[in-house]
Amino acid sequence: MIRVMIVDDHGLVRAGLARVLDDAPDIEVVAEANCGEVALSSAVQAHPDVVLMDINMPGIGGMEATTKLLQIQPNLKIIIVTVHADGPFPNKLLQAGAVGYLTKGCACEEMIQAIRTVFEGRPYVARCVAQNIALSHKKQTEVSPFELLSQRELQVVMMLTQGLSGQDISDRLSLSPKTVSTYRCRVYEKLKIGSDVELMQLALEHNLLEEE
Repeated sequence: MIRVMIVDDHGLVRAGLARVLDDAPDIEVVAEANCGEVALSSAVQAHPDVVLMDINMPGIGGMEATTKLLQIQPNLKIIIVTVHADGPFPNKLLQAGAVGYLTKGCACEEMIQAIRTVFEGRPYVARCVAQNIALSHKKQTEVSPFELLSQRELQVVMMLTQGLSGQDISDRLSLSPKTVSTYRCRVYEKLKIGSDVELMQLALEHNLLEEE
C-alpha cells in the first residue's frame, strides 16, 4: 500500500481528496493536516510515503512545510496540489524538492497516476504546468515579477500577504526579526514597490493568492 498524507487548510478539499483516493486499491490515506505545522508532526507519527501538499495555508505555508518535511524525511515524495498552474510556484516548489505538481482541476485518475508515479521514484508534473514552465523560459519578458525572488523571499511574501507581522514571520521561520526585515527590503527592491499594500496589489494582479 502507498501511504498518503493530505495537507490542505480546507476540510472539504481534504475530504474530497480522501474520497478519491479511497477508490484506489493500492493507496491508503494515513493522515490529514490543515497546515504545515500539523503536517510536520503528523508525518513523524504516520510515516507517509507520499504527501499531497497545498501552497496557500495559514502558518508556515506549503513551501516552508515542503522544505522542513524533506529535512526530516529525505525520501518522502511530495506532490504539490494547488490552483496555481503558473507564476513562480512550480519552479520554486520543484527546486525545494517536490517531485510532483498538480492543479486542483486535474482529473481524479491523474492524481492517482501521479501518486503511483512518484512512489516509484519518477517525477510527475501536470501537462498544463509543464507547458507553462516551458513557455516561461521562452518568454522572459512575460515572466511574473515574483520569479525574481528567492525561495525564502517568496515565502516571506506569502506570509506578508496573509497579514502576518515581522515578528510572526520571525517566529514561524525561526529567523531573527532583523533577517526578516532584510528579506522584506530585498522584496521591495526587486519588485519596485514601497509598502505591503503595493505588495498585496501586485500579488493579486499576478494571481499569487487563492480566491476564497
